[in-house]
Amino acid sequence: MTLDVDFAQRLKVGGTFILELYKVGVGCMLSLFVPQACGDEICTLQQNYDKTSTYSRTALITNTVSLSLFLISYIVELSRENWAIKYLDVDYAKPDNSLKEIIKGEPELDRKMDKLNKIYFYTLLVTGGVYIINMGVMGKILYEDYHSMNTVSCTASFSLLVLMKLYNSLSVAQVSLKNDEMRSAFLKEFTSFNVLDEDYVAEKYARKPDEEMSHYEGVADVSGVSDNKDITDLRPKPISLEDVVLQGSNP
Repeated sequence: MTLDVDFAQRLKVGGTFILELYKVGVGCMLSLFVPQACGDEICTLQQNYDKTSTYSRTALITNTVSLSLFLISYIVELSRENWAIKYLDVDYAKPDNSLKEIIKGEPELDRKMDKLNKIYFYTLLVTGGVYIINMGVMGKILYEDYHSMNTVSCTASFSLLVLMKLYNSLSVAQVSLKNDEMRSAFLKEFTSFNVLDEDYVAEKYARKPDEEMSHYEGVADVSGVSDNKDITDLRPKPISLEDVVLQGSNP
């Protein structure tokens, strides 16, 4: 059975969202999940939650506010993603910026896309600002309730996971808003290397005899090049690995 393309995209978005939600939850609730000292032992989650000092309660409230803003950001992000899956599609035969011209024929969709991109971008800005405050609040807890290097390493690891999410999402939102595009925050492409690197081929040319140069297409004769001359001017046009193999097999 062949899955509908829209359904497959929604399935991938949902799976990615669940994984990200776990990372963001742990990364926001730092006052609960970061190892802290209770005497000579590490505090349990319940002990971290039950701390009654004013600063500890303030930190927990800040954590909760930060997580709440992330949940709001995810609602905006998922709504935007669902709209894009419903009304737009991906055609690898066309450039990424082709939508900018195509969507002009659909004014209503164009206005909706701009609105979604703006809401998404500014929601992320607020969420990111509050998360920076959230990290700063943890400074005193790290100092007063330090247990071991686990306290520092866990804080750094959890925070980095959230910061990476913020960076990726803000990059998507900023580029989409600036270039009038609708980039996905969840659907990522893998890159396939399908040609030889031009620097590698140029360097190899410089030290190979003339008879071996015929194995590479479009590379100038470099046999008489001075050692002091920059060979970057002799860089070949990219060729496919298949062409190299086929030409190398010719007698």
